[in-house]
Amino acid sequence: MLSQELTDQLNHQLSLEFFSANLYLQMSSWCHSHGLDGCGTFLRQQADEERLHMEKFFDYINDAGGYAVIGAIEQPPHTFGTVSDVFEQIYAHECKITKEINQLLKAAFEAGDFSTFGFLQYFALEQNEEERLFQSILDKIKLIKVEQQGLYLFDKEIASMSKQLQSASSAA
Repeated sequence: MLSQELTDQLNHQLSLEFFSANLYLQMSSWCHSHGLDGCGTFLRQQADEERLHMEKFFDYINDAGGYAVIGAIEQPPHTFGTVSDVFEQIYAHECKITKEINQLLKAAFEAGDFSTFGFLQYFALEQNEEERLFQSILDKIKLIKVEQQGLYLFDKEIASMSKQLQSASSAA
């Protein structure tokens, strides 16, 4: 049975995951509206993944004897200067989510709630992958000087990554 304190913290994370899904969906729309269909498709997939994370938290809270409550979801930003800005904001957001997951892990461990601790370890590993993924995208942006000459090629690279991620998800 979840303590009320852990339930509240997990509900907060549930809402953060919901915000993440909305953020990436909004960024997807921005990319599509700027002719960056590869980036738009990739970010739509990321939004779907974040929505699945939200649902995992929702189900875990309810299954563990808590009460899942979706809090107010802040409107994500909807204007961005460049595609570089989009991916820099994503990377910063993922770093923030990593800190939140680490705080949850610490709270679950200190409370002796090892079921919740085990549940959260999936998300700790997932965050490691997300930070690496978005750091690699930022590295590509710098490498090909996206804003100066390589925007088309960058969009194609992200489209390719999107297909690889989709194939990996289908195989799992």
